[in-house]
Amino acid sequence: MENQKPSNQGGGGHQKRPQRGHRRSVHEKSCGIIVYRREADGLKFLLLHYPGGHWDFPKGHVEKIDASEEATARRELQEETGITQVEFNRGYKESMYYEFNRGYKDRVKKVVVYFLAETQEEAVAISFEHQNFIWLPYEEALSRLTYENAKELIRKAQPYLHDL
Repeated sequence: MENQKPSNQGGGGHQKRPQRGHRRSVHEKSCGIIVYRREADGLKFLLLHYPGGHWDFPKGHVEKIDASEEATARRELQEETGITQVEFNRGYKESMYYEFNRGYKDRVKKVVVYFLAETQEEAVAISFEHQNFIWLPYEEALSRLTYENAKELIRKAQPYLHDL
């Protein structure tokens, strides 16, 4: 009698597991605003403290109700900070791209489009999504921002602020 290898066909063979490290690609888009206001001693920028511990600008996911990227950024600013009155600096629109793992299954590929806008509102009512906020002058904001790509966004905003 010939040696036969066990068959995986038919009743009760082992199911193939997904390869370790293989993740599904998920594409997401968010929009945000670098918000600043004028004070007697200069411009102050709004940073939010996220639960993960990092400091960043207000931003959030594009939703079907949003008519444009600016509309998304404006809605997210209001939801996260309570600020409703902003004037966009025309000409400034920067995108950043990054990837991260969400759980064991997803590799998120994210684009965030940022605008630059001025407000006269000082009061901030942070949402449940954040731990704190702070208004800081440019150099301090640059230093407090956690991620290099956020620092690059505020650096790119500098030429738009010189005429103020």
